[in-house]
Amino acid sequence: MDRPKVLCPRRYSLSKWGRALRTALFLFLTGACVVTVAAPATEYEVKAAFIHNIAKFVEWPATQADEKSLMLCIWGKDPFGSAIWTMRDIWGTGDDPRDITWKILFANAQTNLKKCHVLFITASESTNLDYVLDRVSDSAVLTMGDTDGYAEQGVMVNFYLTNNKVRFEINPEAVRRAGLKIGSQLLKLARIVKEMGK
Repeated sequence: MDRPKVLCPRRYSLSKWGRALRTALFLFLTGACVVTVAAPATEYEVKAAFIHNIAKFVEWPATQADEKSLMLCIWGKDPFGSAIWTMRDIWGTGDDPRDITWKILFANAQTNLKKCHVLFITASESTNLDYVLDRVSDSAVLTMGDTDGYAEQGVMVNFYLTNNKVRFEINPEAVRRAGLKIGSQLLKLARIVKEMGK
């Protein structure tokens, strides 16, 4: 597979998911990098790129570690495969002053999840979601997933597919509880979800 190339700034281009998919545009209004992929990107290459760019619009509390170097933790059966490592190799290599470098950790029951900046909870953990969210309650961890109903159950950012395009939804109440702030530009691009029982 050809390696993605990073171009900056002004728009973020993603290819569609699937065999017949070609280049589509995902706009970040304040100048996020362009990611172009010579071959059509897989669903999880697109999601990995979304994780990186969404993090640029999140403000962690001052007590958190340097926001230029973040920890991405993945809880559950790995859906990314090589995509997460391919994208990690190009993250932080552009000219965007807001760019981020990442450490990636596959979490387990012994992991202190509160040290993660971003926690991606995979579909394999849908029956354990309450347990995982309890482990990061009252901490500044941005939770993400890609499973139907996750946002309504308290996950902050959840990816979904519509017309073979990756989109995302945000649960603002869950974000607020964690003491995080998400930029208004990002909120405008998201589907806003209310938590069940709220």
